[in-house]
Amino acid sequence: MIKYYPKPATLYTCPMDPDVIKDKPGRCPKCGMDLVPLVKKEHEEHKHHASMEEDFRRRFFITLPLVLLVMLLSDNIQRWLGISLDFAGREVTLFLLGTFIFAFGGLPFFKGARAELSIRNFGMMTLVALAITVGYTFSVAATFLFPGESLYWEISTLISVFLVGHWLEMRAVRQTTSALGELAKLIPATTHKIVGQNIEDIPTDQIVKGDKVLVRPGEKIPVDGVVIVGQSSVNESMITGESRPQEVRKNSKVIGGSINNEGSLTVEVTKTGSETAIAQIMDLIRRAQESKPKVQELADRAANILTLVAIFVGSATFLYWFLVSPQGVIFATTLAVTVVVVACPHALGLAIPTVTTITSTLGAKNGILIKDMKGLEIARKIDYVVFDKTGTLTYGEFGVSEILKPKNSKITQEEILRLTAAVELHSQHSIAQGIVKEAKAGKIKIPQVLNFKSFPGRGARGKLQNKEIIVGNSKLLEEMAIGEQEINLLVPKIVGTIVYLVIDKKLSGAVVLSDLIRDESKEAIKRLHEMGIKTAMLTGDRLDVAQAVGNALNIDSVFAQVLPKEKVSRVKELQNKGHVVAMVGDGVNDAPSLTQAHLGIAIGAGTDVAVESAQIVLMRNNPLDVVKAIALSRKTNEKMTQNLAWATGYNLIAIPIAAGILYSFGILLRPEWAALLMSASSIIVVINALTLRRVVLTV
Repeated sequence: MIKYYPKPATLYTCPMDPDVIKDKPGRCPKCGMDLVPLVKKEHEEHKHHASMEEDFRRRFFITLPLVLLVMLLSDNIQRWLGISLDFAGREVTLFLLGTFIFAFGGLPFFKGARAELSIRNFGMMTLVALAITVGYTFSVAATFLFPGESLYWEISTLISVFLVGHWLEMRAVRQTTSALGELAKLIPATTHKIVGQNIEDIPTDQIVKGDKVLVRPGEKIPVDGVVIVGQSSVNESMITGESRPQEVRKNSKVIGGSINNEGSLTVEVTKTGSETAIAQIMDLIRRAQESKPKVQELADRAANILTLVAIFVGSATFLYWFLVSPQGVIFATTLAVTVVVVACPHALGLAIPTVTTITSTLGAKNGILIKDMKGLEIARKIDYVVFDKTGTLTYGEFGVSEILKPKNSKITQEEILRLTAAVELHSQHSIAQGIVKEAKAGKIKIPQVLNFKSFPGRGARGKLQNKEIIVGNSKLLEEMAIGEQEINLLVPKIVGTIVYLVIDKKLSGAVVLSDLIRDESKEAIKRLHEMGIKTAMLTGDRLDVAQAVGNALNIDSVFAQVLPKEKVSRVKELQNKGHVVAMVGDGVNDAPSLTQAHLGIAIGAGTDVAVESAQIVLMRNNPLDVVKAIALSRKTNEKMTQNLAWATGYNLIAIPIAAGILYSFGILLRPEWAALLMSASSIIVVINALTLRRVVLTV
């Protein structure tokens, strides 16, 4: 069933953690960032995100000179550099500088920790806040309560690294979420509204249904509508993924955001706002980005566990180096802080959302709209694709597949088509229209017949140059007493519907029509077989017709004369045999079987993109896009696996090193290096996800 989704209520998301979705404003429970409206105008959302990114940048550059000064005033750094900058009040100066860096630079992390603690979801911000608070508290105590070496420079450096890491990370994440903004840019800001004899340039969002707009050559069509004047070709590649320009003329539908090529068009507006194709596409992208694949749930659980592990191992590290293998309180505290820092689970939290965000927008650019990420996750496992025939593998309209003439007859195939079309020109039947269309496509001049008469369910007749021309089926020929033996002389090579031509009561030829196979269908089946996927076809057509199509396409299984309600049982049969089944149909009469299949794919949705029963919606009537969807699923899974492997492997290696397991070999990880590694791991995950943007879905 096809329906439009109602305009959703405002939802809020985290600019750094796209999987966080809330129904009211606040702070992200994972990182503490301010949530931004999900359905906000894209340029506003971009502006909000950019300001938060700028905040981290600003705090980093303000604190950086102070961090360098703290380092110069620290004993360890002076020993390493071989300098001495000792003076009265040096420790107090370090305290004042360290306090400002701790308070000003650490403020975003404290806010984030408070948000996490308020919902008992301990995460990265909690760990960062804990690490810098422990180090700062120890340093203050060493300054005023007991003599000892402070950790001001370590904590200051740690905060500085976290600030620059978050700045760069947010910058990278922003690149993964920019596609919606690119879609929004497809709609021009102003449009040429026709008012009487005048043309007024007004904001596009002020256009209403029924308005008439002028679209000049080279301009973008502002809204969905119907052409009422003009003829041109339109580039819809950014909306539907169709690379070939579409010819449009009077009564043709056009999509907002597509580009008018050479002709001037007058368009009557039929859809505005949330009803337009771009609005529906953007809504589906948002819904896809809100949805979580199963692997995301696994990553979330792993991140929560990792937080608890970090606190436990950090505490155990302190106790071991302070009590079991005593190295002093400073050494033990430093390693404990390092463990907590290096184990921050942000890379795990970003591993999946960054991939799914890019995937949904990459799919949309190729005319593949993903409604649910769980569906795309299943797509990589598909081993059997079931196609509806009519309108999916075939064009769903009658076309001339063969022209027959009696043996030794002097009449040409062109003449047979011309005379048949002359009579059928007066009929509105789909078969008749198919014959007329074929004649016009061949630039055959169709004459006008006289005394036209229709014989419902059988055929029609007319007079042309004093000749009686009759076209019709075998029933009409029986009524005319044309013998079966004569009819059997015209044997078609292709299974289809036969329209006979009778001139002055003599059988003179026949036109064979069939539901023409799409040019891309054979290649799609071939590519699926190369991917190790079997294919089947479901149709209500006769067995001979279905078998002919199946043989032509090399389909593995053909199910003919199947009623819509019976399609479900056919899908179940394949599932019961252990197959992971995808069903491909038009989303209307195939709705039950689309729902029954492991994966429902609605093909040829065009501008009506919100197909209820499918998990993946293909904008074009192109079976090859099914291959693209499965290929996209496999690429997405590959990136998810890589990100999870990196995020998990990083922690498995980094945590033991941070705890001092290699200390006896002279290898020790300091807090600032731990922060750098943690930030780097998150950035690597995001950059790896960004490589998906370069993927070209070709078949």
